[in-house]
Amino acid sequence: MEQILSFISENIIFIFLISMMIILGFEVISNVPAVLHTPLMSGANAIHGVVIIGAIIVMGEAESDNYLALTLGFLAVILGTLNVVGGFVVTDRMLEMFKRKKKN
Repeated sequence: MEQILSFISENIIFIFLISMMIILGFEVISNVPAVLHTPLMSGANAIHGVVIIGAIIVMGEAESDNYLALTLGFLAVILGTLNVVGGFVVTDRMLEMFKRKKKN
């Protein structure tokens, strides 16, 4: 218990910043109109491609016998790729809604 209290007292500013980021993020996202929510979220998913680059760097720098780093890096590459592709799929579906339909 004493270790937990000392950790909290040493990192009180970081805890405050994280709690403020959570509150601010919730307020910003909750005030976005429904029409803009899907394009913004798909764009945010595409930005997460940085995860793929970071995972590739981790895997490249890891030693060949460090299976934990290699496994986590591989998993991050797979999940990051799914996130980016999913973002583009959602954007494409959203943009399809705004196209004019052809008359027969």
